[in-house]
Amino acid sequence: MKLSQVKLILEELDTIAFQLPNGELVPNHFHVTEVGKITKNFIDCGGTVRNEEIANFQLWNANDYDHRLHPEKLLSIIELSEKVLKIEDLEIEVEYQADTIGKFGLEFNGKNFLLTTKQTDCLAKDQCGIPAKDEKQKIELLNLGDEPCCSPDGNCC
Repeated sequence: MKLSQVKLILEELDTIAFQLPNGELVPNHFHVTEVGKITKNFIDCGGTVRNEEIANFQLWNANDYDHRLHPEKLLSIIELSEKVLKIEDLEIEVEYQADTIGKFGLEFNGKNFLLTTKQTDCLAKDQCGIPAKDEKQKIELLNLGDEPCCSPDGNCC
């Protein structure tokens, strides 16, 4: 989800709720302790130089039960961050404390912001010889070995 989408949603909400991937809600006395821009410059395993930028929200579960973050307050924090940090309309990543700091994607289901799971990935599969998800791995028949192919203890059944 991009920053512009979050801002449009916040303009329509009366309350803010974040839902974890397991369905539990982040306690409603959470704080957004950071809104920022993260720049990542790196070289992938294929030797390609890459640059990524994301907008980042950090959620913190405080023991401050008397205060709630209202949509208009978060909207003002986002707008100040855009201005001061020159944040463009970037994809959002959310950090939330579990056993360690978890990083999540962000979606909206019409009621709650959903923290979605993220996965690591190889960005240079073509360089590493890793087949694409849908691509079947091709095996040369000569390399199957001497075992009978379709016996119960064969290596291809």
